Amino acid sequence: MSATPAMLSEYRDKVVPALKEKQGYKNNLAVPKLIKIVVNTSVGSASDPKAALEDAINDLTTITGQKPAETRAKESISNFKLRKGQPIGARVTLRGTRMYEFVERLVKMALPRIRDFRGISPRAFDGHGNYTLGVKDQAIFPEIELDKIKRNIGFDVTIVTSANTDAEAKAFLTELGFPFSDRKLPAPAAA
Repeated sequence: MSATPAMLSEYRDKVVPALKEKQGYKNNLAVPKLIKIVVNTSVGSASDPKAALEDAINDLTTITGQKPAETRAKESISNFKLRKGQPIGARVTLRGTRMYEFVERLVKMALPRIRDFRGISPRAFDGHGNYTLGVKDQAIFPEIELDKIKRNIGFDVTIVTSANTDAEAKAFLTELGFPFSDRKLPAPAAA
């Protein structure tokens, strides 16, 4: 049995009590929590898609500690030289221990390594308490050896939470240590 990740211990010991006090939750189960993290990349525009996909899979495996699944084209598009069923990307879904270890590395090691980093945008919430972050280069992760990078691979990190609103999710992710910039959240659209 592996040790409890530091981020999970921090969530239980610091984040839950802080959110209960600030947000007025009645019990621990009402406090938002991480459900899963999906890391997704696409190599559709690469000159050599097979080699690019292999590099993407290797880098995602190194970063997440879990082997990604290939994603395939759902339909053919002749202008993009894309055929239905052709492998065009890779995806990893993280849960449990690996999820908390990934979040810890992302927040404490990878994001601070971005050049001219001023915080992540608070506008990337989906309206249901989930957050998507785009990463332009895999080199920000310390697991990736810089001299072995053949091509830059960008990817999306989608953080699925149990929060009901974007404001709850932002408060939760801020307590976890996500460095949001000072820009304000947009007002919710009228229904």
